Amino acid sequence: MSEISNAQLDAIALEQDRGAGVLSAIYNVLGRFLAYPDTHAHVAHAVWILHTWTIDRFDKTPRLAFVSPEPGSGKSRALELTGKLSRNAISTVNCSTAYLFRNIGADEGCTVLYDEIDTIFGPKAKEHEEIRGLLNAGHCRGATVGRCVVHGKAVMTEDIPAFAPVALGGIGDLPDTIRSRSIIVRMRKRKADEKIEPYRDRTHGRLLAELRGRIEIWAKSFPLAIEDWPEMPDGIADRNADVWEPLIVIGDYIGGGWAKRVRAAAIAHVSASHDQVPSIGAELLKDCRTAFVDALELPTSSLVAALISMPEAPWGHLNGKELDDRALARCLKDYGIRSRVLRTGPETTLRGYRRADFKDAWARYCPLIPENSVTSVTSETEGMFVSDVSDVTAPAGMRQDIKGSAGS
Repeated sequence: MSEISNAQLDAIALEQDRGAGVLSAIYNVLGRFLAYPDTHAHVAHAVWILHTWTIDRFDKTPRLAFVSPEPGSGKSRALELTGKLSRNAISTVNCSTAYLFRNIGADEGCTVLYDEIDTIFGPKAKEHEEIRGLLNAGHCRGATVGRCVVHGKAVMTEDIPAFAPVALGGIGDLPDTIRSRSIIVRMRKRKADEKIEPYRDRTHGRLLAELRGRIEIWAKSFPLAIEDWPEMPDGIADRNADVWEPLIVIGDYIGGGWAKRVRAAAIAHVSASHDQVPSIGAELLKDCRTAFVDALELPTSSLVAALISMPEAPWGHLNGKELDDRALARCLKDYGIRSRVLRTGPETTLRGYRRADFKDAWARYCPLIPENSVTSVTSETEGMFVSDVSDVTAPAGMRQDIKGSAGS
């Protein structure tokens, strides 16, 4: 029996009318006006837009963050297009806390688009503590913001709901508190040979408005309750699973090749997050794992020497001096790891560390993502995004929505 191609899967999904046509249209429209860093970010953006219409079915809503090291990388355009297609979007740059809370707490809810987020989380931002709290807490259903309200002479308290989808744009990186709740899209300046269409609302606004209407119709067909937890790829658990659950559920519901595409995007994102600069403690744990190689025990002097000799590692100049036995013991103590007396001969002993004592900390703070899970999912989806999505035959009236391939 011949294997069914992803294009055929997409065609079947279209016939089942569970949203493959709508999602393909979103994907291709976004690709006309935005240059993504990779296909995974493109997929995540398209499915995230659908999730804004269905968050009442989920307990978590991931933040979508467009960040870049320099201006002019497409972040604001990405937010603009997101607003055109998302549910009840409000665009903000420097709004008041009350404005945000009232819109989020309204009966119909909203999708918050916050540009120049570096002014909120940057080193000079001091007066935005309430908005930071909202962005950090509002990813979870049931999160509220307490307020005192004056009615005449009476002072009363009220809890304003804070649960809402939020898309962010800004220069530089985000703090860990928001980054761990976010899908990060690292936008870049386009090279001379990277061509996209310039977006003009007077020219393209009607196209996006029509597509938004189709999304709204699709949202009414989405299941009212999600009872089963989706199957997650290996290595995606805890908060990462919370972040990706809504998008994976939507991909599974739509079917076709989208279930694989969303999982590939999740794996790519989580793998990239492990490449971010870790805390000094997590970095020490990872380097200790490298130093042990296959040894079951190492004297403290040998472990310290191995750490100091590692190229590009900070242990030879930590706080202006080399790592020593006492500094190593102090750092590892926070992770429940202590040196032991090691017997090196019939009558000789040394202080040192056992590999077994590191295993729990390694599993918790610097786990290894199984390479086979990343390879298996990405290899199955490699090269299928643009051609297979654009090859799908569109229903009548949709032809203009998928004009041009996603990579144009």
